Amino acid sequence: MAIKPRKRIGIIALLHESNTFLEQPTELEHFLQNILCTGPQVLEVFRGAHHEVGGFIERLDQEPSVELVGVFAARAMPYGKISATCWDALMGVLDRSIQHAGPIDAWLVAPHGAAVAENAPDADGDWLTRLRSLAGRDKTIVGTLDMHANVSEKMVKACDALLAYKTNPHLDQKERGIKAASLLLDSLESHQRLFTGFASLPMSINIERQATAEPQGVLLHQWEGRWYEKESNLVDVSWVYGFPYADVQEMGASVLTIVWDDPEQANSIAEELAKLWWTQREEFRGKKIDRRDAVELVKQSEGTVGLLDMGDNIGGGSPGDGTIIAHELLHQECLPAFLWLHDPSSVQRATELGPGNSAKFSLGGKTDPRHGSPIVDTFEVVSLHDGRFRDNQVRHGGYCTYDQGPTAVLRSANGLVIMIASERVAPVSLAQLTEFGIRPNDFRAIVIKGVHAPVAAYAEVCDRMIRVNTPGVTTADDQDLEYQNRRKPMFPWEFVAG
Repeated sequence: MAIKPRKRIGIIALLHESNTFLEQPTELEHFLQNILCTGPQVLEVFRGAHHEVGGFIERLDQEPSVELVGVFAARAMPYGKISATCWDALMGVLDRSIQHAGPIDAWLVAPHGAAVAENAPDADGDWLTRLRSLAGRDKTIVGTLDMHANVSEKMVKACDALLAYKTNPHLDQKERGIKAASLLLDSLESHQRLFTGFASLPMSINIERQATAEPQGVLLHQWEGRWYEKESNLVDVSWVYGFPYADVQEMGASVLTIVWDDPEQANSIAEELAKLWWTQREEFRGKKIDRRDAVELVKQSEGTVGLLDMGDNIGGGSPGDGTIIAHELLHQECLPAFLWLHDPSSVQRATELGPGNSAKFSLGGKTDPRHGSPIVDTFEVVSLHDGRFRDNQVRHGGYCTYDQGPTAVLRSANGLVIMIASERVAPVSLAQLTEFGIRPNDFRAIVIKGVHAPVAAYAEVCDRMIRVNTPGVTTADDQDLEYQNRRKPMFPWEFVAG
């Protein structure tokens, strides 16, 4: 009796959230600092990770009839557009990796969905189309997206099934990866086809209103549950909030649905759900609490308050050296307070001084005037660290290990404690503080450079959290972003009939 050959399933991930309002481009070195690997190393890097690719691997490891083939993985911290040189280099590596992998029976892919390259504005649609061309129309491709994806027709057409994370903070990445892998296996086993329905709304969801556990997000999932009850063929719904900091045609909210064997039904359900979402559009406008009112609220509050700095949101591509909220805390004498800053040159100076020594520093505010002026004062160097830390809990982004490079903790006489780091790392783990001797509850206020991603971790130590509308490349103020390429008309900027 002949032994049935194992099906070879290839895995590709290309993950970047590109902020087109930041002038500095993302280069190949940014991927090399994070993840850029091919072949078996892809499996080594992601096996066991709280990430969708970790979910792919965990599910397929259970199937003796499957051979997992790591092909290509690239990830960089959110930053500016990917330069043309970098994009061409990545595509060259991708093409060679696909060819080197040999015959592949089906594919699991993890595009972020908000990548923009200088020579490929719809970068994810570009590389997925490239894969489809190389793989052929008869090979099943199932993929996951970040719920901040700006979904394009090219992305949907290149894949049989696309599904996005369902939670923000993103704590379900591994779960969604497992579901994607399960759908692929079911399709291969049953010989049924998966079809993705897609409806794009003329609506940008304010970043402040993208928390899925808050009422406006809960309502969407309640609607989704009712549709599962009435449509037995429906296997998945994704509410994709979009990434407002990518000035591209595809920017905005969308709905993805997955059904078996019926593309018309898939699109019909997506359109109906999009119409429902449109009726709630006013609920997705930002409240925009300014820094003065936010600090006043801190002064009126008990315990420790987390101030989420929306204009300097590292997870959205910001430089991480914004000082606007810190200046307001100093102005209103709301101390002690803690601030994290990306400031490599000041880390170098602190290292040269050494712990226990004091000097005048000019901290942060080095990228551009939008993010605030430097904090100039005398600071004592409290401690120096290598910047590496680990968090085994499920955190936004699926990370376990982190490296913010050489790090220093500084303290001023008035009670402002500033951690300065050599590399940008989004504040999604309390270990970023506690591993370096920072006790969060020693402070009245903690400035946190994010919007939703930090909440899962910092809610453990903050009695209250306030999202603060600050200027910057990730501002929550829709009117402060100068778009050239977005669709028109589009809510909330123009009136849209319907």
